Amino acid sequence: MPGNMWDDLDEPEDLDLRILRVAAAPLDDALTAIRIRLETTRGPIDGILHPVEGGTAAVVAVGGAMGGVDGPADRLYERLPGLLAPGRVTVLRLDYRQPNVFEECVLDVLAGCSFLRGIGADELALVGHSFGGAVVIKAAGLQPAVRGVVAMSPQLYGTQDVDTLGRPLLLIHGMSDAVLSHEASEDIYRRAAEPKRIALFAEAGHSLIQAKDRIDALLADWLPAALAGTPGPGGREEHDIP
Repeated sequence: MPGNMWDDLDEPEDLDLRILRVAAAPLDDALTAIRIRLETTRGPIDGILHPVEGGTAAVVAVGGAMGGVDGPADRLYERLPGLLAPGRVTVLRLDYRQPNVFEECVLDVLAGCSFLRGIGADELALVGHSFGGAVVIKAAGLQPAVRGVVAMSPQLYGTQDVDTLGRPLLLIHGMSDAVLSHEASEDIYRRAAEPKRIALFAEAGHSLIQAKDRIDALLADWLPAALAGTPGPGGREEHDIP
């Protein structure tokens, strides 16, 4: 791991994590969903892999402080493979070993990236919600294959280095969020370098369920473009929800 990984955090004694083996079990006959377990030197990481043949792009999606593999906006991560299918994008929905332990969760995301690289992914994007929004911002700066980052309803802690991220960043936040104010995303957006984009939804709360359809459409457009190196125009935008 790079020596400056935790400059702005409490440094753990040992930052090393290595994947020892991978176990897999199909969840359907068509092999569109595979339950995986990454056995690592720091314990097992569980997840669900939605593989796509013929593509070299992949997304790692992680949840908030409680972990889980479903995501916000009415189980967004379950829909993500279908939303990205036209672009032949593999999706890894990753659960944390130790939810709400920031450094460990960053290591989990990096392990997920290493696993995807090992099975042929050349371009990666990271998606996280709430606590996970900060996790993916931090992890993206440590994995050169990452081409884009989506942070939804993110917390501020862990985003101190966003000014040096050097990757396209999409921030999504509800302006009625009573858990983490949209001002957190506004602050991250101000500090981030281009290319960057922030989409604010007036009536949406922390889970973003009120903006479900708009977010589906946004990610179906933005993620494949970012993975292809063409994330499109940035800027700040506010949306009313019909």
